[in-house]
Amino acid sequence: MYITPLYAALLSLVFVVLSFRVILLRQKLEVGIGDGGDKRLLRATRVHGNFAEYVPLALLLLFLLECQTKTTLWVHIGGSVLLAGRLLHAYGVSQVKEDLRLRVTGMAMNFCVIVGLSVGLLLTYVL
Repeated sequence: MYITPLYAALLSLVFVVLSFRVILLRQKLEVGIGDGGDKRLLRATRVHGNFAEYVPLALLLLFLLECQTKTTLWVHIGGSVLLAGRLLHAYGVSQVKEDLRLRVTGMAMNFCVIVGLSVGLLLTYVL
C-alpha cells in the first residue's frame, strides 16, 4: 500500500479550504478578479497560489521516493513535514498583521522537504 495518497488527500483538503476562503472573500468584497485593493484578499490569493505552486512538485517527489525505496519512515517524515509546513505558511501569510516567523518556518519546511526528497531520490541511484 502506498503512503503518498494519504498526504495527497490531506493536502488536497487543505487546498479546498484555501480555495473556499478566496471564493468567500471574493463574494463578500464583490471582487471578481484581482484583489480589489483588499489586503485580506491579496493574502488569501497568495496563500492559495503559493500552495498550488509548491505542493504538486513536493507530492511528486514524495511519490517517486516511495516508489524507489522500501523505507516508509522517510516518506512519512516528508509528508508530515510538508503538511505542517504548508499549514504554518498558510496561517502566517493569512494574517494581515503577519508574524513573519510562521511564514519563514513554513517555507523553510517546504524547501527542506523538496531538497530532502530530491537528495533521497538521487541517493537511490548512487547506493
